[in-house]
Amino acid sequence: MADPRGFLRLPRVEPPQRPVADRVGDWDEVRRALPPPERNRLIRDQATRCMDCGLPFCHSTAVGCPLGNLIPEWNDLVRRDLWALASDRLHATNNFPEFTGRICPAPCESACVLALDDPAAAVTIEQIEQAVADRAFADGNVRPRPPATRTGRSVAVVGSGPAGLAAAQQLTRTGHAVTVFERDDRLGGLLRYGIPAFKMDKALIDRRTDQMRSEGTEFRTSCDVGTAPAAAQLRAAFDAVIVAVGARQAREIDVPGRDLTGIHPAMDYLVGANHECEGDGPARIRAQGKHVVIIGGGDTGTDCLGTAHRQGATSVTQLDYRPRPPDRRDDDKTPWPVRPWVLRTSPAHAEGGLRRFHVAVQRFVGDTVGEVTALVLAEVDPHRVRVGPEFEIPCELALLAIGFDGVAPGPLLDDYRLARTPRGTVDCDHRWQTSTPGVFVCGDAHRGASLVVWAIAEGRAAARGVDEYLMGISRLPAPVGPDSRPLAPP
Repeated sequence: MADPRGFLRLPRVEPPQRPVADRVGDWDEVRRALPPPERNRLIRDQATRCMDCGLPFCHSTAVGCPLGNLIPEWNDLVRRDLWALASDRLHATNNFPEFTGRICPAPCESACVLALDDPAAAVTIEQIEQAVADRAFADGNVRPRPPATRTGRSVAVVGSGPAGLAAAQQLTRTGHAVTVFERDDRLGGLLRYGIPAFKMDKALIDRRTDQMRSEGTEFRTSCDVGTAPAAAQLRAAFDAVIVAVGARQAREIDVPGRDLTGIHPAMDYLVGANHECEGDGPARIRAQGKHVVIIGGGDTGTDCLGTAHRQGATSVTQLDYRPRPPDRRDDDKTPWPVRPWVLRTSPAHAEGGLRRFHVAVQRFVGDTVGEVTALVLAEVDPHRVRVGPEFEIPCELALLAIGFDGVAPGPLLDDYRLARTPRGTVDCDHRWQTSTPGVFVCGDAHRGASLVVWAIAEGRAAARGVDEYLMGISRLPAPVGPDSRPLAPP
């Protein structure tokens, strides 16, 4: 059994980070790599803090991990120095723990019993997950798992983000012939071009897709399905199609001056910066030497913040129309084990910049040649009603990080005549099948812009729906249903 007093003997220790002065000068990951003996000792101590409580909300798909990761089990295996078994247990529910261990906001930690009184006391689950995954690769314990037999059925997966990759790997291992089509020139979707390299080294995507190739998954890049190949051609060539194209239709802001030069959707900025990091030449949108204003206080805005630091911005201000969150959980509003509404700071915030809460853009100000030079703001209440006087801040580059309005329109959706939800996402039935027979959906294209862990969970669940459609029965696991509720085991 787990150490029942481990959390009393050992404090929570956050993963070490590289000094700010060093990391803002490159695009390497923020976390500092420790020598193996020191790393293993740290991770074992942190895993020992997990008490294997009687009711582990951390792996509840309702409030903790959407994948249902068996967290207490692999924590205890790490505590006993059984790293290979811990990796097996981790991979049993999560296809890509090296991704989630780096970029998931860890709802499992909010649901940890140790977070009942203090969220900062939770087990460092994400840190342990990354360490287990990284060591598994280093020790050679992550190997291809090709199917023993082939079914003779074929599946096309449109999109190589975490949802598409998870669905593809599950279906390939079941014995289906799977081909993944990616619009961009490299695999990974927003993992590749939306997440900055300082949060996740893109070599991790290549390493995992190499494993998938060895298992039998085929990949085709620079294929804009709906145009080349046409949607009808794809449906005729494959027994089933999974739409996993994400939800990249950027939300807009309707204020005077929006048409000025120098105002861009955040994702346009991040994609360009990531292409530059891949060696594709200078990005079209750059922050160097500019006063940058990021409109939006979420994760995408924070990614822009860290990117602007590394590009040498003169100043960076991040705006949020909401009030400043409290430092501690308000049990009346977000009681445990619900993820608390508290002030969250990322490594990018520690690198500099200014955060302003309770403000909204009233208008953009430009110069005589039509370039943005300033923003006029006003303090607002939570319902965006202006309550304070206007004031102006300098702005030579404005980045809109205010969310997404579902799947971007295009011939793929039109040709398949896919029914849409009021949120602009693709609708489906309880088996993830869309309004067009044989065409399925998962990830952000179904859920809307969400967490990578939800994308993987939906990819795994949609794979089961496809397998049932093709074979009449499936033994693949499905952690959640399309309504986000957990499903019974197959």
